[in-house]
This record gives sequence, C-alpha cells and structure tokens, in this order.
Amino acid sequence: MSVEERASAADRVLAARERYVARGVSTPSLVVDRAEGARVWDVDGREFLDFAGGIACQNLGHGPSAVVAAIHEQVDRYLHQCFMVGTYEPYVELCRRLDELWPGDTQTKSILVNSGAEAIENAVKIARAATGRPGVVVFDRAFHGRTSLTMAMTAKLVYKQGFGPLASDVYRVKAPYPFRGISTEDALASLDLLFHQDVAPSEVACIVLEPVQGEGGFIPMPPEFVQALRRMCDEHGIVYVDDEVQAGCARTGTMWAIEQLGIEPDLLVSGKTLGGGLPLAAVTGRAELMDAVHVGGLGGTFGGNPVACAAALAVLDELTAPGFSERAERVGSLLRARLEEIAAAQPLVGEVRGLGPMLALELREPTTDAAKATTLAAFEKGLLLLSCGLDANVIRLLPPLTASDEELERGLDLLEEALGDAGADRA
Repeated sequence: MSVEERASAADRVLAARERYVARGVSTPSLVVDRAEGARVWDVDGREFLDFAGGIACQNLGHGPSAVVAAIHEQVDRYLHQCFMVGTYEPYVELCRRLDELWPGDTQTKSILVNSGAEAIENAVKIARAATGRPGVVVFDRAFHGRTSLTMAMTAKLVYKQGFGPLASDVYRVKAPYPFRGISTEDALASLDLLFHQDVAPSEVACIVLEPVQGEGGFIPMPPEFVQALRRMCDEHGIVYVDDEVQAGCARTGTMWAIEQLGIEPDLLVSGKTLGGGLPLAAVTGRAELMDAVHVGGLGGTFGGNPVACAAALAVLDELTAPGFSERAERVGSLLRARLEEIAAAQPLVGEVRGLGPMLALELREPTTDAAKATTLAAFEKGLLLLSCGLDANVIRLLPPLTASDEELERGLDLLEEALGDAGADRA
C-alpha cells in the first residue's frame, strides 16, 4: 500500500470517527496501525516512541510475549462464563495472587471488575456496608473515574460539568501540593476543619486517596501525610482506600506505591496495567471488610473476564520476575536525572516530581498553552506525550518500564526539543 493510500485510510478513519463517534469522547489525530514494545506506528507508516502507554496501561510495553501467549491459550478454552454462572480458575487464581502481593501481612480477598471507576465504586460500597456509614472523603485534584459516583469524587470540572446532580455524601479537602504552597499541615488542617463543620468522622465510611495523584498532576503524597491519615482512620473507624489504578503495578518501582509510604491500607484498588491491555480492575482488602457485603451485593456480567484474568496473571508474573524491580529503579533514575537537566535548561519548567519512574514536569505557568504546545511539538517529532493537572500544565511521562536506555534517551531528547520549540513560540 502506498503512502498516499495509507494517508487516505487515516483520513477515512478520522472522517468516520467524526460522523459515528460521539463528540464527547476526546480523540487525537493519531490513527494507530500497530504497536510493539515502546513503539507505535500509525497508518501513514510513521513511528512514534510511546511515553503515554494508553494512559498508564502499558507498564510492560505493547504486546509482551508472555501476556499475548496467555491470552491465546485462554481464548482457545473459553472466552466468557460470568463468574456468577460458572466458577473458573483464572478468577480465583488472580485473587490468590493479589493476596500474595498485598502490601502487608493481612489476609485479603478480592473482587474483579471491568475498570478503575467500577472498582472505586465497589470499594465505596464495601466500606459503607462494613461501617454502616455514608460519608466519603476525597481530595483536591483527585481522579477516581467518570461514573455517577466517581465523577462526584473526581476534582476536575470537565469530567462532571452538566451531569448533575452529583452523588451526595462526598466531601473534598486539600491534599499536599508543595510546589503551589500547600503543605502537609495545611492539608491535615483542612481535614480537621471538615470534621468540625461539615461531617462528623463517625459518619464517614472511607477516605480515598491516590498515593501519587495521576490526572491531578503526578503529585506524590508525602509519607507523613499518608501516615497521619492512617492514624486518623484507625482512631475513628474509617476505611482507608488506596487508589492504585494509575500508580500501581510497578509504575513507581514497587508493586504498589503505598509500599514506599509506610502504611498498610484497608482496601486497595488496582487496574490499568493489571489487565495487560484488556479491561480489568480489582478491589483487594482485609477479608472481614470484603465479606461485609451480603451475597449477591457484588458482581457483574463481565467482571473478571477469564481472558483478562489470564492476561493479568502473566502481567503479575512479569512484574515480579527477578530483576524487574531493579530495571524499574534504573528507569526512574535515568528519567529523573535527565529531567532535572532539562528543567535547569528550560525556563518553561517549574518542577520535576514523582515517585520512582512515575515522573512529570510541571510548567511554571498554570495555563494549558505551553503544555499543549509541547505535546503537539513532541507528536510532530515522533513522541507520544500526555499532559495532566488541574490546569493541564503538567507533562507526564509513562514510558514502558521495559523500554531500553536508548529508547528512553531518545524520547527525552525529543521532549527537550519540544519544550524548546514551545518556549521559542512563546518568546
């Protein structure tokens, strides 16, 4: 097929997208043909380094051979059963593995669902059933999903504007954000004020927190803040829900980011990379909490699909293989060192931050313009990047943890060039 024919194929796909796909789904001009490892090719034959990973779903890169093989093997057995109709081993085995990987000594149980948002909703259901309380406490710049309950928990207007009324009994407080002047003390004072003026802690079922805020700007939560929340939850009988949908599955170097923060949660929500590219998420938690829900109160037709479970088991095998954590640590060190150099040379950049290899650059100006110019310039150079943050002024880096040093260095070179172009355009 000629370049012209392939280009016309891209035009046809984009035209069909305009005609048949709802406007509310935001999509780029990229039309993907294939992907492998840290690279994506579009239908025009252009090659891109992928530092977006389908929004943190490809920590192992595109098409890891062990995951693909596990999917093929399960496809030949059966595609679907519904766990409420026929029990199947991949679901049970994945719950066993999640217990094995729990960040603590507690005995746990799990449920499997289709997405991070669905998992968060189920975590709230479980916390409410276990405590008999309605209240949910979330934080500024949080992202927990776009469903009816989770959009009330999410702190970005674009995800909920015009969709009200929002779910009740959801309360929001400050989270630490040192770069913009919000300390751990400020955040804890905000929570104390909430408990004095808006809701008694005895009415709160759970506190839900991302250990590294993802969509909110890759803001790592200070250990002392998380530890103070844990003590507060223990004091008032509140369930601590750890949202690891984006930060988990080794994105920060350890299997779960909370392992680096010195506490054990009550419930842990995982997703994205867990399914190896297939729709899968989980709620894992203390067995007595998970069993607080009556029989029939949890479940769903496709939750824990056997093919997705087979993929997840292979993903967990890869993430726990000898040498993987060391490689993730190496990726984090390489990225941070280069990002610090870039930040020192680029006036646009205000801060480098993150945890392990989950890293980002926040641009100085709290507007979208420079970040948008950077991601567009990067795309033209062959690098896929995503912005995030309440003001969309943060450039987040999500390359596969399996990417080679050469691929990482090349991507960082392109990022530096794109920032230079964006800065020149604004000079």
